[in-house]
Amino acid sequence: MPPHCPHKLSLSRSLFIAAALSLLAPSALAQRVSARDRAAVEALDARMAAAEKRYRDALVLIANADPKGQAESDQALEDMEDVLSACVQQRGCEVHTLLAAYKRLLKQNADAESSASAEPGDAGIEEGDAGHHVAPIPGEIPEAARAAALLNDNRHAFDRMVEYNPAVQASIRRWLTDMRVALVTSHENYQYVREEMWPAWERHGLPEALLFGIMAKESNGRVHASSRAGAAGLMQFMPATGRRFGLGPDGTGFDTRFDPRMAGMASAEYINERMRLLNNNIEYALAAYNGGEGRAQRIYNQNPGRGFWDEGVYNQFPGETKDYVPMVIAAAWLFLHPKEYGLEFPKVQAQAASFKLARPASIYELTICLGNAGVRDGYMRALRNLNPRYEADTWIPAGTTIRATQRIAALYARHCVSGPRADLARTLVSADLNAAIVRAAPLNPNVAVGDVTPVEGVPTTVATGQPQPAEPKRAQARSYRVAKGDTLGRISQKFGCDLKALARANGLKAPAYAVKPGQALKLESCRK
Repeated sequence: MPPHCPHKLSLSRSLFIAAALSLLAPSALAQRVSARDRAAVEALDARMAAAEKRYRDALVLIANADPKGQAESDQALEDMEDVLSACVQQRGCEVHTLLAAYKRLLKQNADAESSASAEPGDAGIEEGDAGHHVAPIPGEIPEAARAAALLNDNRHAFDRMVEYNPAVQASIRRWLTDMRVALVTSHENYQYVREEMWPAWERHGLPEALLFGIMAKESNGRVHASSRAGAAGLMQFMPATGRRFGLGPDGTGFDTRFDPRMAGMASAEYINERMRLLNNNIEYALAAYNGGEGRAQRIYNQNPGRGFWDEGVYNQFPGETKDYVPMVIAAAWLFLHPKEYGLEFPKVQAQAASFKLARPASIYELTICLGNAGVRDGYMRALRNLNPRYEADTWIPAGTTIRATQRIAALYARHCVSGPRADLARTLVSADLNAAIVRAAPLNPNVAVGDVTPVEGVPTTVATGQPQPAEPKRAQARSYRVAKGDTLGRISQKFGCDLKALARANGLKAPAYAVKPGQALKLESCRK
């Protein structure tokens, strides 16, 4: 047994003890269980679930070399042993059901050991193993009930919902060649927002693979993605469609199309609506998502019994939609079958956590001081996706709660509160390019031409030395039209503006200071 897993020995010992106790417990079937007993059993189940979560969280701390991890894991195991002892004494409590938690934890430890000792390239999802893609379909939702036979995703039922034809195969080829980096990045980004987006799709009985496929094609998992046409967010909702499903400006200057949880809910409702009206046909539903629901519904109604790939149907859609549908299906297919195609998605520790800023910081500063321990590209995209209200260069006040992962929270406490890396990050984000410019002094500063006595508020000219009337400062203010990718912070740096004064002059509200491409800004309080 490896020396770095002492908790595994304790867990195995606890499992043996629990199994022995289960042999002494009276059969639940032979007991008459009252309502009070059932309530007590439910309370024990809840305690066991809480202890299991505590143990899993402790494993993350151990992986991050946090000294609290070992103590937390030991305490969690003791909690579980207490629950098992209480279960033996409780009428109606079935010890073997609680032992399932122990079995899961043992398997997790075994998987971790296998992963740690495996050769590079051995990782991956075995073919036919649905893994975390398996999800029950809630029967209480009317629309989901109509689609339950198809929208199951149990053991890749998605494979039978779509056609694996040459168009999809060609799209898989694209994802695996010049778009492989985009696909892998999309998967990594999705892991951080999965907890926000997937529950709504799960409640509606929709396949997680389809959610990933749409998100990968629409935004590559970038919360702040926007298009020239006005689509925005992970799922690229247009303003009008977004309003139909509760998305849009929330009165604080923030557009909720950029919120992963709300975008997940809205997209699930939209796809569920389209599936219900299009006989659960995924290709038609995707065509509606991309090319307009009116067009897709009209073509579907005019061609009863004919699928999307039928020539008479296919040629009625624009070229963009003809490309979009197989690309989404291909991304979803690879989400379910990575190993078959030699594809290895990065393993991301995305357990949710949060922390409060000990001092003002921007996401840029946090990205620098956090480093990239455990990931290749650092944590900027994760922080932006989890905190969509903040631009990367916006200063966030001390005391603000930042949504993150357990690893990010641990790295923040270690490197960003104080110390040399925190100071270095602050220096780098505060650096001003203009301070590097060496400006030449006048050739003869002692020579004066004319009377250059300054008159308050009125400049003079070198030629005459006479006061010249100046326009009021407000009348001299210039304007700037926002370009794609601009933020108010970048604009203020470019023109040497005071950020808050610039925001006030243009009616922009903190903390987002949201601007849109094409928007005209008044450049007040700017030095350049």
